[in-house]
Amino acid sequence: MMYVVVIGCGKTGSAIADLLSKNGEDVVVVDKLNSSFNLLSPEYTGFTVNGDATELEILLEAKIDKADLMIITTEIDSVNAMVSQIAKKLYDVPKVIVKINEPLKSVIYRNTGIITLSPTDLFIDKLRDKLSKEEGKALDEERTI
Repeated sequence: MMYVVVIGCGKTGSAIADLLSKNGEDVVVVDKLNSSFNLLSPEYTGFTVNGDATELEILLEAKIDKADLMIITTEIDSVNAMVSQIAKKLYDVPKVIVKINEPLKSVIYRNTGIITLSPTDLFIDKLRDKLSKEEGKALDEERTI
């Protein structure tokens, strides 16, 4: 069983927390807005921490020092960057995955060991796959944002 800290309990964070909880992982979700926890399903068996994830005391309350995995999903890239760096550099969390809302910001994560996922890039990749299957040809990998 993994101990997972999820930062952000919006649509993405709550869905991830629900999935991991359903799969038997030990999960804690951190969010500034207490009302965000209403997005968690009734079957969610993990914990919640109400507070600002950029504050060390909140991260310690979420037991970041015990985390096997941290997933950061807020809508604010600067918050995601800060929290992911704290997890990786200060607390040596083995696996850190961060959602980046602005794909061009992925450059700041190079050589950090932090895994980045961009909804924009994922959508484009999926669209490219669907279109190339339909048309029987590969689409150009180049794109501009």
